[in-house]
Amino acid sequence: MEGILHAARAEKHMRNHFIAAAVVLLGALFLRVTPIEFGLLALSILFVLFAELVNTAVEAVVDLVSPDYHPLAKIAKDTAAGAVLTTAVGAAIVGYLVLAKYVLPMYGKVLGMFGSPAELGIIVSVLVVVIVVIMIKTLTHKGTPLQGGVPSGHSAIAFSIATAVSLNTRDPLTSLLSFGLAIMVSHSRLLMKIHSMREVVFGSFLGTAVTLIVLLLFKILAF
Repeated sequence: MEGILHAARAEKHMRNHFIAAAVVLLGALFLRVTPIEFGLLALSILFVLFAELVNTAVEAVVDLVSPDYHPLAKIAKDTAAGAVLTTAVGAAIVGYLVLAKYVLPMYGKVLGMFGSPAELGIIVSVLVVVIVVIMIKTLTHKGTPLQGGVPSGHSAIAFSIATAVSLNTRDPLTSLLSFGLAIMVSHSRLLMKIHSMREVVFGSFLGTAVTLIVLLLFKILAF
């Protein structure tokens, strides 16, 4: 128990794993999955937590043996972290296979409520997002239209396109993949240290919200 508590206190990823595990398990109960499916989810979660605990132990031992930088110490830490990544990917695959048949139909119904937007509406919505981003950056006097400042222009446009694709296709898997790409675009702005987390999140919400508003207006005016 001391080791688990230490890992939860010291490792942010461990805390994230615990939060994700709680969300998945509560979601599984809400969706009323079968006992076998619940067992597969629980086992996958345990593998991820186990791998993270081992990774924490490896890091502690490596720091003890080699407090200074050493290539072999780097290999040990990278390999242990790779084990966590491998188990996390496996858990994600199991989670998708188990929960997809419950979640995707509901998500598809939500997308269907908006209907298929017109091509002109999609183009206008993306352009409006660009204009709003430029206006906000002009008011804050920070950054250029697509680099730096509030909000992240790349994030706003990426999520705008993902939202438009989701509503146009009304296919849950296509929607999830589109938002996955948008998240990767946003994450790249953080890795390159061009934007802060706040700027990226603000841009993501801005792009999604403006696109939804414009497309809904197009739908209302069409009637």
